[in-house]
Amino acid sequence: MKSKFGHIVFHSLPENQSFYHELFMFLGWKNLYQDENMLGVGLDDGSSFWFSTPIKEFINDYDGPGVNHVGINTSTKAEVDETVKFLQSKGIVALFETPRHRPEFSGGEDQTYYQVMFESPDRILFEIVYIGSKQ
Repeated sequence: MKSKFGHIVFHSLPENQSFYHELFMFLGWKNLYQDENMLGVGLDDGSSFWFSTPIKEFINDYDGPGVNHVGINTSTKAEVDETVKFLQSKGIVALFETPRHRPEFSGGEDQTYYQVMFESPDRILFEIVYIGSKQ
């Protein structure tokens, strides 16, 4: 069998769709679909994220059972820093003393793992990360 990542559907409040649209357009994703109840963004490899209207009221606890966070890789450390500025312009604060290097996750002395963690308006935890050579 040969498989690959396909898509993830997130439930989000309709009033927060503009945040996800702006974030993923900033990150270089394509707008696949958008109406008042659903937003789809994707990459050229066919993978996608979908943000749809929730079916019931529930407060997400990313430290409970289920998904902890969604990681999105960048090509450079500078792109992580650009994302921090974008988030600040939207009033989104970085969490867990990020942005910062995480040497315990890097591939060696000449490598880095540089991340920013943040919570979306729907309490979805995201990580934007550069993994690669120290620059």
